[in-house]
Amino acid sequence: MSEFSVDKELDCRGMNCPLPVLKTKKSIVEMDSGQILKVISTDPGSIADMAAFSRRTGNELLEQSEADGEYIFFFKKS
Repeated sequence: MSEFSVDKELDCRGMNCPLPVLKTKKSIVEMDSGQILKVISTDPGSIADMAAFSRRTGNELLEQSEADGEYIFFFKKS
């Protein structure tokens, strides 16, 4: 897993669809262009949801990974 200079971290553990995506959208709106958002989720549906969110919004999904039932996403705000 790469290390990014994270500007904001969002903990969505225990939340189910669509909450992780909705909270990601709310958080990224509050950030400046170029900043990095780290999202942690336990919902397996987050994998497809976060990729779709990235395509729809243009915010770059820099990396995603899974470890011990947690899904970690890094977004760069467009």
